[in-house]
Amino acid sequence: MGLGLFGGGAETARHLAGQGLRVTVTDLRSADLLRESIDSLADVELVYALGGHREEDFVDTDLVVANPAVAPGHPLLAKARAAGVPVTSEMALFLEACPARLVLVTGTQGKSSTSHAVDHFLRAAGFRSHLGGNIGRSLLGSLGLLGPEDWVVLEISSYQLEALPPPLRGGVHGFARNVAAVCCTNVLADHLERHGSVENYEAAKARILELCRPDSVVVLGGDDPRTSRWTVERGRAIFCSSTGAPGARARLEQGEFRLDGERLGAVSDLGLPGNFQRDNTLAALALARAVGADPARLAPAVATLQGLEHRLQDLGPRGGLRVWDNGVSTTPDSTIAALASARVPVVLLCGGQAKAGLPLEELVAASAGRVRALVSFGAARETLREAFSRAGIPASAVETVEQAVQEAYAQARHGDELLFSPACASFDRYRNFKDRALAFRSALPPAT
Repeated sequence: MGLGLFGGGAETARHLAGQGLRVTVTDLRSADLLRESIDSLADVELVYALGGHREEDFVDTDLVVANPAVAPGHPLLAKARAAGVPVTSEMALFLEACPARLVLVTGTQGKSSTSHAVDHFLRAAGFRSHLGGNIGRSLLGSLGLLGPEDWVVLEISSYQLEALPPPLRGGVHGFARNVAAVCCTNVLADHLERHGSVENYEAAKARILELCRPDSVVVLGGDDPRTSRWTVERGRAIFCSSTGAPGARARLEQGEFRLDGERLGAVSDLGLPGNFQRDNTLAALALARAVGADPARLAPAVATLQGLEHRLQDLGPRGGLRVWDNGVSTTPDSTIAALASARVPVVLLCGGQAKAGLPLEELVAASAGRVRALVSFGAARETLREAFSRAGIPASAVETVEQAVQEAYAQARHGDELLFSPACASFDRYRNFKDRALAFRSALPPAT
């Protein structure tokens, strides 16, 4: 249910067909809109039911695999369960079948960067590591390449966690047997249109604790007001803090990343901008060390850690301005984090589709004294312009990202820096945040 546009549904269909199953793929979108995904499956025998869903496909079947974008309470999934048909997900299928040791990472902010860093540090320590999950790569097709001595680092979203089947008696899942470590970086307000409240969203994130076994490592953000109060019933808890929070086992001390006092690397060796990247790196180092990585190999690997694209990425001088691409931002909180690390004064580009229930007051407050001018774009442009204008910050609104870049250069003064950090979802015009960030880059003048 839900072939989608980004590969996960296609990988699931291919995997199931490869098990000898007869697979029906159903999606609300038309074949034309799904052409890229359908073409990638041209060599696989499938039945397609596109442009809508048929109830019979959900009740006259042996298994339903739902895309994580489909809410678990969808009426057709309820009909399947009522008919005795099990409902599962791509993530659950992988966790059940994976023979490798698992590190699972979630969080509102930093889960991709932390997953990427854990994979980097495990490889640097000499382990065979594979990175996948919500970061953009399903590993179902790689199951045959994985062995018990391998490591798999999976980024896992609140949607994927929410869609996992109910746990077994005792609150643990049967496929927890391979879970060596889990991590939740933080829990901030996000995806309220799906979860309904911050409390429900936190509960979805907290399901990652169901995946622990007694000897698992549980790494949590000790500076986050939500994760810092979580109770770890199974596994060994490691709270991370860059501010010296009491009880934190992983921390920054005297310019070093440390776990239980042991040196894991120098903060000065980290080449990634932004205080939040220090936090992500600290969590990743703690995870890698806790599952057996040699600290003598971890320390030099800090200097070779490369950041993911669109995470406060320095694009250098462009047309007389230094430009920063924080296109991953889809919430006000993520833009606030970028502003805390940005040089001032800043011309800020924000916009897109505002997420339900995420107020702008804290973003506007964080912009005071740092943002000299705002240029807003997309569906939320007028809402953003009005909010910043009321706070006395010069603000203008345009329709497109391309127009926003032009307006930003017209507004900028000598010494300003340009920060692209939308603070809103991209779905008013783009498939995802990456497409929007690439549109921003394409509109910039050449590097100088």
